[in-house]
Formats: sequence, structure tokens, C-alpha cells
Amino acid sequence: MDHGRTTISVVVPFYNEAAGVEAFFARLFSVADAMPDYEFDVVAVNDGSTDVTLARLLEARERHGRIHIVDLSRNFGKEAALSAGLDRARGEAVIPIDSDLQHPPELIPDMIRRWRAGAEVVLARRNDRVTDGPLQKFAAGMFYRMHNVIAETKIPPDVGDFRLMSQEVVEVLRGMPENRRFMKGLFAWVGFRSEVIPYDVAPRLEGKSRFNVWKLWNFALEGITSFSTVPLRVWTYIGAVTSLLALVYAAYIVIKTIFFGTDLPGYASLMVGVLLLGGIQLIGIGVLGEYIGRIYGEVKRRPVYVVRKEFTVER
Repeated sequence: MDHGRTTISVVVPFYNEAAGVEAFFARLFSVADAMPDYEFDVVAVNDGSTDVTLARLLEARERHGRIHIVDLSRNFGKEAALSAGLDRARGEAVIPIDSDLQHPPELIPDMIRRWRAGAEVVLARRNDRVTDGPLQKFAAGMFYRMHNVIAETKIPPDVGDFRLMSQEVVEVLRGMPENRRFMKGLFAWVGFRSEVIPYDVAPRLEGKSRFNVWKLWNFALEGITSFSTVPLRVWTYIGAVTSLLALVYAAYIVIKTIFFGTDLPGYASLMVGVLLLGGIQLIGIGVLGEYIGRIYGEVKRRPVYVVRKEFTVER
């Protein structure tokens, strides 16, 4: 490491991205080479890829140098891969970025200027979601609105993992003990002085997004249950209101029976009541189960990721 230059760590998760590895590093190092006052240290995390991504990363390491490869033992997910990269990022500033080039590396010099001017976190916010399908746009909009209404920690809309963080911010993130990590929420929770840079999202370099509706739904659940207990509290009020209505209806039945006698019992109304209350109870149990599942996952204290092998950069 050249101690006369400022080191910038770039953290890049890879999962089955073999076709785009060389194009990504060509763009990234083109930007890095135009900034001679900075030394770029890349941490590439192979998140259990089943294609030849690791081989392509090793080729890129031979060609470009400056690439520290972390090969995980299986696919642990992007949040774990980011954590593995942040754990090894020793630069004075750290930049997580996707490898599909939807996050433009050309934005990095502006990020560094904002950081040098005093920002501890520089967020990259996408101008639009033209590369997403209608369902993805709707789901993303609903998630941000719902999350920011019920959670104490607000997540900036349309801001992903692409950002610059000072080493002080990354140190705080490393010290957070969660096993199930919702990184967008953790990034927002730590705070620090932040600035926002808008950017236009480019089409994916290769392939298509792996986030289908089911994964987006589970991702939203993970975020909401990580940073809000409102879903649990809501069921207290639902239960109270339902009990009150049941008491009012019971009083009505008693009074009606005393003064007007009994009617022939109605099968339909009975079934509606049973199914309605049963459905409410099952939904409540499901919400409770989400939180119990998180507790179960945390108390086991398994590691967030497992490393098969590391290929470090020779200094």
C-alpha cells in the first residue's frame, strides 16, 4: 500500500456474474487510473456462484492486480456478501457497488469530492426506475412508503447499496451483532452526515434481475420486521376492537332474547363469524411467527457467512 495516497476500498458482491466480470473491472479501473492521488483496493466477494465467476475473478486479479477475492462456501445472499466485503475493507473510504454496471463507477470521483468536503456518507439515489418492470416499480414504491410510515429508522427512497462511507461509519457497521442483516436499514440506522448524488440507472450489463415478486415480498418482510414492532402492536389493537365488538354483539343478543325470544339460529352468520375470527387469529399468529423466527435465527449465533478461501493482494 502506498502510504502517500489515500486508499479507497470498493466492495463488490458477485453471484453468477461471469459474463460481466471483465467489463466491470475495465470500467472501474478506468475511473481509478484517472485518480492518481488515490489507491483503489477492491474486495470482490464471490457469493457461492455456480458458474465460472471465481475463475473470471482470478483472471481479473492476474490482469489488474489490486483485487482481494473472498470466496464464500455457498450462496449466503447479497446482505451477507456485503458484510464479508465490509469486514475486509480497510480504506479510508468504502464504496459498495453492484457488478452489473447499473451503478456507474463514473460517479465515484464525485462521491470522493463530497466526502473530502465533509460528508461522512454519500448516497447515490437513482433518478427513476425505468429499468424496472411495472410490478417492481409498484412494489418498491409501496415498500418505501410502508416502511417509512411504521419504522423509526427511515430509509431514503430509491437509494440502494451504492454509496460511499467513511471508515468510521464502516467500523460501526462491523460492530453490529445482527446475524440476519437488512443492510439498507443498517446503513440508515447508523446515521452520520450524509449527502445525496442523483444518477441515471443503466440497463443491466448481462442477464436480468433475480429479484422476483416472491423475493421482493420476503425482502420487504425482512426490512419491516428488522426495524419495526408496529406489526405486533397493531394486533393488540385489532384484538381489542374485535373483543369490544364481540361484547357489544353479545349484549345485543342477550337483550334481544330477553325481550323478543329466540330466533332460529343462522348457519350462514355463524360460519361468517367463525371464519372471520379464525382468519384474524391466523394472521396474527403469522405476524408473531415472523418475529419469533427472527429471534430463533439470532439466538443460534451462527456466523453471517463462511469463507472457503481468500486470495489477498500482495503489498
